[in-house]
Amino acid sequence: MRNDLRKSDIHLDGIDKRLIELLYDNARTPVSELARSVSMTAPSVNERLKRLEESGVIAGYRVDIDPLALGYSLIAIVRMRQLPGKMHELEAQINLIPELVECDKVTGDDCYIARLYLKNISELDPILDSISDLADTNTSIVKSTPVKRRLLV
Repeated sequence: MRNDLRKSDIHLDGIDKRLIELLYDNARTPVSELARSVSMTAPSVNERLKRLEESGVIAGYRVDIDPLALGYSLIAIVRMRQLPGKMHELEAQINLIPELVECDKVTGDDCYIARLYLKNISELDPILDSISDLADTNTSIVKSTPVKRRLLV
C-alpha cells in the first residue's frame, strides 16, 4: 500500500463501484471491456484499478469454485467451543481439515464457527471425531443459502 494513501482516505465513486461489481462478477473481464462498460479509456481504467489495488480495496482476484461440481453436495455449519486449555490445539486441528473451507473465531458462547463441505453425510462423524477431544461441537446442515456472499460496495 502506498504510504500517502490510507484506507480511511478511500472514496469510491460510481465508476469505482461499477468496476468492482464487474470484476466481482467475472475477475477475468478484460480491461477493454471494463472500459467500454464505464465509458472510459482502457488506460484510465487501468489507473483506477491500480489505485484500488494499491489502496487495498481490491485485495486480489479469485476463482469461484462450485463445490457441487466437485461432488460436495452437503454443507455443514459447525460451531465449536474449545475445551479448557485446548485453544491452540483446536486451531491447529481446524487448519488440518481440508473440507473445512472457512472458519471464524467469534465472541459469545462458541469460539469458532466453521463451514464444512461434504460429499455425503457419512464424512461428518470422522471429521467431528477428529476434534472431539478439543472442543464441544454443534452442527447444522445447510438446507439453502438465501444470501450468497455479496459485494460490500
